[in-house]
Amino acid sequence: MNGPTPGRVFEGDLRPVICVVGARPNFMKMAPILRAMAAHVPALPVLLVHTGQHYDKDMSQRLFEDLHLPTPDVNLEVGSGTHAAQTAEVMRRFEPVVDACQPSCVAVVGDVNSTLACALVAVKKGVPVAHIEAGLRSYDRAMPEEINRLLTDQIADRLYTTERTAQDNLVREGIAPSQVCFAGNVMIDSVFFGRANARDPRATLQACDIDTAFLRPSLGLGVVTLHRPSNVDQPESLRALLGILGEVASRLPLVFVLHPRTRSNIERFGLTHLIDPSRMALLPPQGYLEMLGLMAQATVVLTDSGGLQEETTALGVPCLTLRENTERPITVEQGTNTLVGRSREAILGAVNDILSGRGKRGRLPELWDGCAAQRIAADMYPWLKQRQADMASSAVVL
Repeated sequence: MNGPTPGRVFEGDLRPVICVVGARPNFMKMAPILRAMAAHVPALPVLLVHTGQHYDKDMSQRLFEDLHLPTPDVNLEVGSGTHAAQTAEVMRRFEPVVDACQPSCVAVVGDVNSTLACALVAVKKGVPVAHIEAGLRSYDRAMPEEINRLLTDQIADRLYTTERTAQDNLVREGIAPSQVCFAGNVMIDSVFFGRANARDPRATLQACDIDTAFLRPSLGLGVVTLHRPSNVDQPESLRALLGILGEVASRLPLVFVLHPRTRSNIERFGLTHLIDPSRMALLPPQGYLEMLGLMAQATVVLTDSGGLQEETTALGVPCLTLRENTERPITVEQGTNTLVGRSREAILGAVNDILSGRGKRGRLPELWDGCAAQRIAADMYPWLKQRQADMASSAVVL
């Protein structure tokens, strides 16, 4: 583990903002925020902390390069573990960083274990917490991410939302509207930033030693990702979904980007025979620009990922979410997303509609314009300056 030196000097009139990334979705959300903080006049000083929750070092490096993320100032190198063990280890390793840095704020994004863990350390140290992508709710407490979202929002001091209904959720939970700023979706900032350099799907397949004849333009292309425990951790659920995907693959070729746990479970449950390699290409985890290229040229994306629901809406690509709920309802109400669960009839019916030209195209939701990070930086600077002034006044009174 590498860490900051207590005597590190930061320029400007603010102590640094510790920006935390831990898992893949955080990288896409934090990259535009760091650029916006650097471009703000005056610049906001930043210390970038990577918890190492995403423990594939090669993939992490690839994502950092694709997104033009700077090398982290600190890598906690936490690695994998149970939810409890991972959260506890992030807290244990993050606390000395906060002590050494004495930040003006800790900024966390999304809903992974690192988000909650670092927010907990900060609030117990009396350090303000800014939560970016606040207020999203699936109302499914069986999802670990839902617990992380709920708890982080309750202890955050400044909450940045991606859609207007998120503020309604927060107010119902007792959070003052004055703490909330509707800024837009930083995930879409990264889509707009990266799409010009997105990799062509043929190049992605070739890099994985897959014959590009697999792609037939007349048939279109389906992209698949699965990683939610409810879909991949039980043999019955995973078997049913693989059977349905096999039926979809008889209509159009599928590129299935496999999460490591999904690949492991397919093998462990003895389900490899359900995958026809002539119709379904299996890929290892991909870089951001590879995934962006696959999605941009897809006829349909089938996924249980929250981030992909947003990205496909931004790209205007129909998305079928293999879940019964979503914490991103705006992608259904205004975007290209359709909830289909694990229902064979719903999935195949939606695919038929899409192949018949009746798929959802939707529209870009409000403030999904590529400028969300700039609005966050513009709000965060005066907020931190005011807090600093208030603290100075309190110290004088005491």
